[in-house]
Amino acid sequence: MTALRFNAFVMNTGSHIQHGQWRHPDARQADFNDVEVWIDLVKTLERGKFDAVFFADVVGLYGPADSPYVLNAREGLQIPSNDPSVLLSALAVNTEHLGLAFTSGVLQEHPFNFARQVSTLDHISKGRIAWNIVTGTMENAARNFGYDALTEHDERYEWAREYVDVTYKLWEGSWDDGALVRDRESGIYADASKIHKIYHEGKRYKVEGPHLPSPSPQRTPVLYQAGSSAAGKAFAAANAEAVFIAAPSPEVAAEGIAETRALAVAAGRNPDDIKFFQGLTFVIGRTEEEARAKEAELDEFASLDGYLTHMNFGTKPDGTPYPPETRLVDIKTNASQGILQWLSRAITDREPTVADLGAILSRRGRVVGTPEQIADQLEVWRAAGVDGINITNWRIPSSYEEFIDEVVPVLQRRGLAQTEYTPGTLRQKLFGTDLLNERHPAARYRGAFGEK
Repeated sequence: MTALRFNAFVMNTGSHIQHGQWRHPDARQADFNDVEVWIDLVKTLERGKFDAVFFADVVGLYGPADSPYVLNAREGLQIPSNDPSVLLSALAVNTEHLGLAFTSGVLQEHPFNFARQVSTLDHISKGRIAWNIVTGTMENAARNFGYDALTEHDERYEWAREYVDVTYKLWEGSWDDGALVRDRESGIYADASKIHKIYHEGKRYKVEGPHLPSPSPQRTPVLYQAGSSAAGKAFAAANAEAVFIAAPSPEVAAEGIAETRALAVAAGRNPDDIKFFQGLTFVIGRTEEEARAKEAELDEFASLDGYLTHMNFGTKPDGTPYPPETRLVDIKTNASQGILQWLSRAITDREPTVADLGAILSRRGRVVGTPEQIADQLEVWRAAGVDGINITNWRIPSSYEEFIDEVVPVLQRRGLAQTEYTPGTLRQKLFGTDLLNERHPAARYRGAFGEK
C-alpha cells in the first residue's frame, strides 16, 4: 500500500480549529507570538517525517459584518492572529525537508506583489513553498480591503481564475531558462533577451511585468486548494495539486475524490495530478479506555461558543440566531457552502439541525483509539482514495508529538508512512518533478512571451 502523506494543520493564532484548548497549561498555541514555539514544532515535524506544515489564515472576523465580536476576542478565535507568510522565512532556515504551506486569498494581495513574495520564499526555502489558494468567505475581510460586501460565491472563483493566471504568467513565462547568467568576466548578470514583460490585461488586473525575481527552484509553488462547492471543485480540478477535504466518512470522501478527478480529466489533466488530504484529529491512548479518558478531558476544555462562532452557520446575516430546529439544508450562506454540505451529511438517520451543530463541529474528523486502531482507520481512508492526512491539533506541540512517537512507527511498519525524505523540492517529494507538469494550465506560458 502506498504511504500516506502527512501535513500539520495549524494557524498563527491562539485558537484555530479546536476551540477552548488554548486554556490548557500545556497548550503552547497560546504563545503563538513566540517564534520559538513554531521553530520547535517544525523540528518535531521533520523528526516525524511529516511532508509539510500548513498554515491557515484569515484577514477578517468571523460572523456577520456588523455583529459584535466579543466572542471572537474572548475565545482568541483567530483574533489576534499573525501573517503566516512572514513566519515561513524563520521556519525555512530551521528545516531542511519540511514543506512550508500558507494560505493567501485573492482579496488581500495584488498578484504582482504576491508572486514576488512567493518566489522569494521559494528561494529562501530551496523550493519548499506551497500556496493554499482561497477566495474568501468573510464580509468583514471584504470591508478591510475597501469593498462594500463580499463578492458573490461563484464570481469569487472567476476572480481567482484571473488572479492565478497573472501569477502563472509571472512565474512560468516571464523568465526563460538560462536568463540568469551571473558571468563575472563578461559583466552580464542577467540576459534581458530572455526576460519578458507579460502585458496582462483582464477584468480586474492590468500587469505589465516583468517578474522581478529570477525563477525559484519550483517556479510556481505547490498549489493547494480546499473548495468543496461545485465552483470550488471545478477550480481545484483545473489548478490544484493538493486538495483538502473534510468528508464525514471514507465513503463520502471517495465520492468527492472521484468527482474532482473526473473534472480534472475533463480539464485536460490526469486523475493522479491531484492528491487529496482528509482533515482528521487524533486522540491516542495505550488502551482504548485510556484514549476515551483523554477524549473526555479534551471535551472538558472544548468551547461550544468557539465552535459556533467559527463556523457562523448558526447565525443569520443580520446577526440574529437561527432557531435551533432550523435544518442545515435550509441555511443560506454566501460563505463556505461546501463545508455546510459536508456537515449536513454527518447525521444520516434524519435531517441535522442548528441544534446539532455543536456536537457535529466539535467531533468532526475525530479518530480515537490505540496506535494500532488509528492505523486501521487510516488504512480505510487510504483505501477510499485519500492520499494524505491534514492533521488538526488539539494542543501544540503535544498533539503532534504523540502522533509522531506513538502512531508514526506503527504506520511505518505497515508501509503507510515514509521512513526517509526524498531529496529536493516539495514538488519533487510529492510528484517526482521540480516543475509543474505540462498538463497544468500554467505550463502554457512557458516560452509564450519571447520573440516569435
